[in-house]
Amino acid sequence: MHGLRLMIVGGAAGIGLATARLAQSGGARVALIDRQSGPDGLPTFTADVRDRAAVDAAVDASAAALGGLDALVFSAGVDMVKPLAEIADEDWQRLIDINLTGAMRVCRAALPHFAASGGSIVLVSSGAGLRPLHERTAYCASKAGLAMLAKTLALELAPLGIRANAICPGAVDTALFRSGLEGVPDIDAAMAEVRARYALARVAQPEEIARAILFLAGPHASYVTGIAMPVDGGRTFH
Repeated sequence: MHGLRLMIVGGAAGIGLATARLAQSGGARVALIDRQSGPDGLPTFTADVRDRAAVDAAVDASAAALGGLDALVFSAGVDMVKPLAEIADEDWQRLIDINLTGAMRVCRAALPHFAASGGSIVLVSSGAGLRPLHERTAYCASKAGLAMLAKTLALELAPLGIRANAICPGAVDTALFRSGLEGVPDIDAAMAEVRARYALARVAQPEEIARAILFLAGPHASYVTGIAMPVDGGRTFH
């Protein structure tokens, strides 16, 4: 991990931030791209992944700050819990544009910055992209799309020496996860229902997902490409 030049999109909070901190502690050089400011000590470049010009500029600036690019992690994303009949076209489009099309924009912008020897792309998908969740049609579809995006990039970019993989976390104790519990009348009962889905009967900590991301991003996974790796406490068993 020492010396790895790592760009993390959606790195100012949650899984992305945990990945940034863990990578930095291991000697990696890290730059973040996010809509909000990151913590001190981590250079952050502002962009909304729905805006191609902003993405292109932020990726260029991040790569320049790092002196090149060895690994890219896409961890930006939003959730939506609604039955299909209540999903407006604009709500669907916003979620897909952030979760899936945003990843495409970032990967496209990053390609010219990878080292001549190649590099690694890790897309943060979800266990919900492997096994669906109730009333999360848009979210599950976007995360399944990320898993397939990683596979197609693995095929297309292999001649350039660039690996591409997806991570599929289960429930993780982040602000995004907690926002899905807003308005729930009985939080304890809701959490018990969540934990019951998992063989390990608990929610993950962001650092547990970060370790798996950095494995795929770094040299120890040099012969791993095109996979959608569950890190989900045994919910999907893929």
